[in-house]
Amino acid sequence: MPILLQYWQVVLRWRWVIVGIMVATLALGLVLTLLTTPQYTATARIEISREEKNITQVEGVESVDAGQNLEFYQTQYNLLQARTLAERVARRLRLGQDDTFFEAHDFDPDSGLFDSSSANGQSREERTRRDNKAVDLLLEHVEISPIRGSSLVDVRYTSGSAALSAKIANEWTQQYIALNIDRRFASTADARTFLEGRLADLRTRLESSERDVVNYAEEKDIVTLGGQQEEDGGASGGSTLAATNLEVLNEELIQATADRVTAEARLRASADRVTSQDPLLSGSPTVVLRQRRAEVEANYAQMLVQFEPDYPPALALKEQMDALDTSIAREETRLTNREAGRASSLRQADYRSAVDRENGLRNRVEQLKGRLDRQQRDTIQYNIYQREADTNRQLYDALLQRYKEIGVAGVGANNIATIDVAKVPERPSKPSLPINLVLAFLAGALLSGVAVIALDQIDESLRDPNQITQQLHLPLLGTVPDADDDQDVIELVRDAKTDLSEAYLSIRSNLAFTTDHGVPRSLMVTSSRPAEGKSTTSLALATVLARTGKRVLLLDADMRSPSIHEFVAMQNAMGLSNFLTGEDDWSKLIVNEGSNGLSVMPAGPPPPSAAELLSSDRMTNLIEQLLTRFDHVVVDAPPVLGLADGPLLSRAVEGCVFVCEAEGVSIRGVKSAIGRLQAVHAHIFGVVLTKFQQPSAGYGYGYDYGYGYGRNEAA
Repeated sequence: MPILLQYWQVVLRWRWVIVGIMVATLALGLVLTLLTTPQYTATARIEISREEKNITQVEGVESVDAGQNLEFYQTQYNLLQARTLAERVARRLRLGQDDTFFEAHDFDPDSGLFDSSSANGQSREERTRRDNKAVDLLLEHVEISPIRGSSLVDVRYTSGSAALSAKIANEWTQQYIALNIDRRFASTADARTFLEGRLADLRTRLESSERDVVNYAEEKDIVTLGGQQEEDGGASGGSTLAATNLEVLNEELIQATADRVTAEARLRASADRVTSQDPLLSGSPTVVLRQRRAEVEANYAQMLVQFEPDYPPALALKEQMDALDTSIAREETRLTNREAGRASSLRQADYRSAVDRENGLRNRVEQLKGRLDRQQRDTIQYNIYQREADTNRQLYDALLQRYKEIGVAGVGANNIATIDVAKVPERPSKPSLPINLVLAFLAGALLSGVAVIALDQIDESLRDPNQITQQLHLPLLGTVPDADDDQDVIELVRDAKTDLSEAYLSIRSNLAFTTDHGVPRSLMVTSSRPAEGKSTTSLALATVLARTGKRVLLLDADMRSPSIHEFVAMQNAMGLSNFLTGEDDWSKLIVNEGSNGLSVMPAGPPPPSAAELLSSDRMTNLIEQLLTRFDHVVVDAPPVLGLADGPLLSRAVEGCVFVCEAEGVSIRGVKSAIGRLQAVHAHIFGVVLTKFQQPSAGYGYGYDYGYGYGRNEAA
């Protein structure tokens, strides 16, 4: 619903534009309908079958499945609208020389395009141009309408003459049938002529390619092993002798490499494998020494069961064990070195033999690879010649067979039949006044929609309060209805029973929720540009706050263009500028402090540079001192765009209220102004939308503020 209401508000905003476009299009549709020449439409119906009868059972030029394709009927529809068919109709009926034909299509043959002399006196160029124009008119006024779910097609022709429309519609179907038969005969003749030329060319190419194969094989001495003839006539390639030899030698090389790796591994592990446990050391003195040590170790362990390790007999056994370990190690080292040398010599001989065999096989493989590479390069060119010869042979055989089949292929029965001939229409088919008015209405609605969308997109002003939260991402404090002039605004603000006063009271209530202590004690009111209602808003907020019993000071900080003193009818001889330039007693600058609790500090004389005065800390000190005496301080600040005063003043207050004029400044300007305030970390409490037109408001914004409180008919 909110979106529909938004669209409805757009329609209301541009209602007069919509009404104007609709009236213009309806009037134009009515005029064009009354001025249009009546047109008559004649309809002829034909049937286009998918299948044809084939007498010879030999496939013709067109595929047997041509009628089953999804593109078949689309092709027929395009043929019915072909220029060739229109030329046949125009030539058959001699429409190029028929002036009544051109008159039936509202075309004046005596205009500057054609010569108005008789047909016998026309030049060839003039007759050609008349014929071409007649063909163009035929194509423009013929309509092909397939009947959905059937093989029937309606051929409609429209012109200013009922008899001419029926005549052309019937002739169109007859010439289409004749064109279909002629095309079938022509395609057969063209196919035979084409195949004869192609057969002669392929015969020459086949002989040349076969000759190239034989000559190249003889030149390069290419003989393949294991080749055989394929079913299609081509020769399948076989492996060569060099390839077979290379395969055998490569297997032997792999085996030799494996043997060399095994011998190398044995050679590297020879020293580690000859240990005290090696069979080569069996029967050596180390065996006796180990047996002796095992006996001593057993005695030592048995003695430790009864005595401590420092017992003298135990110590003697320990020393004997250490001596036997030393003798065993010395004997094993001597035997290991001797046997390792003997085994290493044998394994080195095996390794050298394996390396020599591997290198020999590798050299033979490399030689054979070079020979095979040269032969493979020659075989590539040989295969190219062979494939070309096979391809030419296959093409020649296929075309020769097709040429013989077309020679005996017959022509099937015609698959197009006339179902209904066109009759002379009794009433015009167009123009239709109701249809044209409906079309004009739809066109007007479309143009109105485009115009409204374009105008709405071009208009970047704030028109709807919902735009505040959607596009500015700030809370909406309230909307203020529009008034006639400034004097009326001041009087309406002071009257507590007016809509304007109620609007500002609502804004004051919303301000109470912006902080944790209620209405901000110090706030600044600013806008993006002048004349948006910020001064009026400042005075109204101060008045509403003072009406609640609070002590409120309205401070005019717009020293460039002050206006608060005019609203309250006071002098602007002294004010804020005096304090900022050195006056310390700010109480002398406050005037018009009445019983209602509202006091005013004017802007004072305009200083040479207001921005320099606001850059000092005196403004912040002034606000702090004023809050010791007043409950609230409302600052009327200058506009933000183009001036540095607003961002400087934002440092001295709790936050600011941003005022936007409805349908005034563009959204881009408002965003730029808010961006400047946010750049100096100013706290923006929300936005007040002023000068709001109530009749154009949406739901929730168009009601009267105060619901007519205090009003009656007598008043």
